[in-house]
Amino acid sequence: MEIMLLLLLPLVVWAIIIYNKLVRDKNRVLASWSDIDVQLKRRHDLIPKLVDAVQAYSHYEQSTLDHITHLRSAAAATTTPGERERLEGGLSEQVHSLLLIAEAYPDLKAGDQYLDLLRQLSDVENHIQYARRYYNGAVRNLNVRIDSFPDLLIARFFRFHPAAFFELESTVEVDPPEVR
Repeated sequence: MEIMLLLLLPLVVWAIIIYNKLVRDKNRVLASWSDIDVQLKRRHDLIPKLVDAVQAYSHYEQSTLDHITHLRSAAAATTTPGERERLEGGLSEQVHSLLLIAEAYPDLKAGDQYLDLLRQLSDVENHIQYARRYYNGAVRNLNVRIDSFPDLLIARFFRFHPAAFFELESTVEVDPPEVR
């Protein structure tokens, strides 16, 4: 009986260590998703100000402005990375369109308020990029642990699931707005 306990003890300790590492990695994913969410909310707070600034100069671009407002609301209402990625990608494209519209208005481009909004937007886009990199690294670590032997035995037993990566393919992030 004592020999059996001595043989099982290392297995139990191993299982506890692996379980704790899985929990740690899962919590890193959740915390880093929260960081992305905070940055996306910062961007969402800037968008109405940017829309108002451009709207004051361009009355005929109302459909673009309405579409941006709709996408912003839809993106704020979703919580899953896949759906959020799709909506945020569309929102990024629309913000880029808005910035292109603003290019046609020299008075707008020269305004201090507009330039300040562009600086803030550029800063937020950089923070989103950093938060996304950290999140995707945390997702990669968790997913590798879940798929690697022998950790996968504990992961499957306790029903750990792989997390989804978050990618924003957008012209705004690839080429952030230029601030002069």
